[in-house]
Amino acid sequence: MAQPTLAAAPPRVAWEVPADAGPDRVDAALARISREILDEDGPGAEELTAAQRSQLEIVAGRHLEALETIGALVVSSMADGEADRAQRWVPYLLLAEARATPGRDFELAYADAFRARFAGLNDVAALQTHYWLVADVEEASDQLREAVAGHGGEEAISRGAALELVRQAAFVQAYRAAGALAPALVREDEERRFLIDDETMIPGGEDGVVLSAHVVRSRAVEAPVPAAMLFTIYADPERNRAQAMHAAARGYAGVVVDARGKRLGTGDIAPYEHEGEDAHAAIDWISRQPWCDGRVAMYGGSYSGFAAWAAAGRRPRALKAIAPYVASIPGLGLPMENNVFLSANYAWPFYVATNRLLDRDTYGQRGRWAELAERWYASGRPYREIDRIDGTPNPWLQRWLSHPAYDAYWKAMVPDGEEFARISIPVLSITGYFDDAQVSALHYFKEHYRHLPGADHALLIGPYDHFGTQGPIKPMRLRGYALDPSAQFDTLAITFQWFDHVLRGAERPPLLAGRVNYQLMGADRWGHAASLDEAAGGYATLYLSGEGEGERHRLSRHRPRPGHLTQVVDLADRNSSRHGYYPSPIVRDTLGIETGLAFASEVFEQSIDVVGTLSGELKVRTNKRDFDFTVVLYELMEDGRAMQLSYYLGRASHAHDMSTRRLLEPGDWTVLPFERSRMTGRRMAPGSRLLVVVDVVKDAMHQVNHGTGGDVSDESIADAAEPLRVDWHSDSVIRIPMRPNAR
Repeated sequence: MAQPTLAAAPPRVAWEVPADAGPDRVDAALARISREILDEDGPGAEELTAAQRSQLEIVAGRHLEALETIGALVVSSMADGEADRAQRWVPYLLLAEARATPGRDFELAYADAFRARFAGLNDVAALQTHYWLVADVEEASDQLREAVAGHGGEEAISRGAALELVRQAAFVQAYRAAGALAPALVREDEERRFLIDDETMIPGGEDGVVLSAHVVRSRAVEAPVPAAMLFTIYADPERNRAQAMHAAARGYAGVVVDARGKRLGTGDIAPYEHEGEDAHAAIDWISRQPWCDGRVAMYGGSYSGFAAWAAAGRRPRALKAIAPYVASIPGLGLPMENNVFLSANYAWPFYVATNRLLDRDTYGQRGRWAELAERWYASGRPYREIDRIDGTPNPWLQRWLSHPAYDAYWKAMVPDGEEFARISIPVLSITGYFDDAQVSALHYFKEHYRHLPGADHALLIGPYDHFGTQGPIKPMRLRGYALDPSAQFDTLAITFQWFDHVLRGAERPPLLAGRVNYQLMGADRWGHAASLDEAAGGYATLYLSGEGEGERHRLSRHRPRPGHLTQVVDLADRNSSRHGYYPSPIVRDTLGIETGLAFASEVFEQSIDVVGTLSGELKVRTNKRDFDFTVVLYELMEDGRAMQLSYYLGRASHAHDMSTRRLLEPGDWTVLPFERSRMTGRRMAPGSRLLVVVDVVKDAMHQVNHGTGGDVSDESIADAAEPLRVDWHSDSVIRIPMRPNAR
């Protein structure tokens, strides 16, 4: 009988470094183990990656070898079309180059290496590489110390643990040098490439305010060029200066304009209220400057995306295109969504409206804001009194709470109704399936085409959140969902490729082949369509049937027998919350339905594409005059996991019209349409099915609608009275954009 073969023990490396060892001893130990691992490398040894080898060579002090290894890494990354990966190695390359000449002053050698390397880069590549020269080296040093302390007293550590310590040490060494020497060299490189004016003053709106701006132009360009303008309330001088440089690097006059009252400007800070007129005035001024050819394009994310739409609604003659991403709509997406005020935005006015720059100290008190929401919820006090619970007045919240309907106050901030018909310039909207502001971005897109069917407006959407949508590199894992490789793209790069197409006659970027361009999750490909309806390929009409087993009822393709399901919610109970709708995590191992009513479809025998927005009509009867509700759509996978696809949040009394409240008649059946939900794009595998959860909103992150019919912000727990009773009729319809996968 053959003897069992014992698995070889993983290789170990001598350590013997106490937990409290000083930096010199740690450095010496890491240099020693780096040399040992490098010297043992060869036939029979566990193969090192090129990245690991370069890190070992840096820590071992073998600078010429490191220079050769890193140089090869850079070349191979560029050959593979991964420029950003190549750029990440530059801090290590500069360190190795500066150390490779014995006896030479390190600072002088580093500066020479920097200048030589950046001399060969174009402006775009140079700026992108500047980005990789910045890191939190103190945090990295702390992490290295903790890792070393974790092995304190051990005589030997595994080869894998040793390689991880070396990786951290190489990072600290490279970025300690970059942090000390690169800023001055980066500023020198910027000045060599660009003409930079950080104190440009621009006339604002009709009331005589003056706006400050960063204006950056390429020294290599003498003729007038189009201007690329970003308008922002986020007065961050370094970041906005860099933003303007990125536009100049791409052949435009880069202009970042601060909102009124911010940085060097005059006037009172007033979020959202003057962006249209101020941006219009800035566009007009920019178009008349000798360095501008008379054409201006606007771009930017979130607040800047809103500002682009606010300007477009005023139709300044020089504005030729806008590229808003994750663009917000005040009053529709925040601080309230579909007439329900959200606590998630509570601290934002302190961040942007307290001083001329940004109040990061106050805004960064995450524990304070999370605790405040819970304290308010537990207190049962009116939502209008939440700032009293905090102890600090929030005047902007109070101003917004005085406009609970989508009224003239909100509508004056962005295009509305027929105003969209007059926006004839090309538009590129970029958003994400998991973007908090997607409901706003999609509203702009739909309204533009509804009022101007021939609009030149492209939508680009994929599996990104609010910040990921705006970034040059998309995180490949988002709240439990692993993105397909094809989902990766650079938002700023695609923006300027599209500007080049619109303003300079360049080819249209292939990623924008259709009006609707969507990344199909689960299929690792992009889809392109002429409209949202074409992208959907059809809509399934499903009913909320009372039939089913256990906690799940049936989401039926056929109209069920008349009937209803009853839900009872005690609005005075502040020890519980309702079914959460926010997609965090996006993918769950299991989905428990503790509240709300769940409706599951049949199992799909073939793969199904779901592309578009969730909508429908809910037939309900209640004992109160109003309530807030959610509709959430999931994919239930064959292995039991659940992925959230879409959701709707809204107020029953505003279901028909966000501008006009229509209270319910207790005891009467009424139909509540819902449409302003999140778009998704997902290929569901065979064996999956759909699940819809309907529920009442009652938690710390929203107003609590007690159903009296009065202003919800003034209702308190004393108004809860008898529990809310909602009857959900089987005639309720859910429409889901879906089609069998045509492969």
